Amino acid sequence: MDYIDYLKGEHAAHSEMFRALKPLFPLISNVGIAMQNSIKAGGKILLMGNGGSAADSQHLAAEIVGRFKKERKAMPAIALTTDTSILTSVGNDYGYDYIFSRQIEALCRPEDVVIGITTSGNSANVVNAIKAAQEIGATTVGLTGGTGGKLTAICDHNLIMPSNVTARIQEAHIFVGHCLCEILESD
Repeated sequence: MDYIDYLKGEHAAHSEMFRALKPLFPLISNVGIAMQNSIKAGGKILLMGNGGSAADSQHLAAEIVGRFKKERKAMPAIALTTDTSILTSVGNDYGYDYIFSRQIEALCRPEDVVIGITTSGNSANVVNAIKAAQEIGATTVGLTGGTGGKLTAICDHNLIMPSNVTARIQEAHIFVGHCLCEILESD
């Protein structure tokens, strides 16, 4: 295998996907403003996902609580992926599809923003949590790809990355997440 040609192809696919993100800029801006408004109203940002999306949830929550680029007061954010006792007890007692929705029921308030990260938009545990957040009256955001999946019909905002390739979607998710962190810090 010629790895140089492989790398050129991957770079071209990555670059094309990022060019295709431009139409999402107004929606990304709107989500960033919703996050600003949540924090101003005493709310918090709740994030969740599975696998790499769980890691992205934790990464973005850390940027919000700690700092992204700017020295500022800490802001409240929680990755619902980190408490193994909750994840395993809820998974055991209710099923894996409810590991996030039970946490939403316990922790979410109407002034919060709930972000579900799933490349397909169809992860049952994320879908259930977004539905629970909707019932509470929180602002709901999907970070998805492809068609946006089931989250398209239920999220207030679904940021659908313009790709069907998991790696490209995940690359775009962290870019969008960093942009949201910068918008949140800019206020």
